[in-house]
Amino acid sequence: METVAAVKYGGRKKGTPNRLTKEVREVLKELVFDEISQVQFHFEKLDPKERIELLIKLMPFVCPKIQPASHSLNEPIDFNF
Repeated sequence: METVAAVKYGGRKKGTPNRLTKEVREVLKELVFDEISQVQFHFEKLDPKERIELLIKLMPFVCPKIQPASHSLNEPIDFNF
């Protein structure tokens, strides 16, 4: 079976950014920056249990998870430094 290349008639040129996507990102960015200034105020209003739950959810964004060191059975162990 032969593949036929699609012919594009009109619309955005290849590589041209989508205007709507750009506008939506700008609005979301403004909302996030406005809300960041109020995070501590909202955080202080939470009860202790909610604070801990929120901190647990936010931790991966601040502190990377530590991967445990492992040793495979066929891997040689060499402690000579």
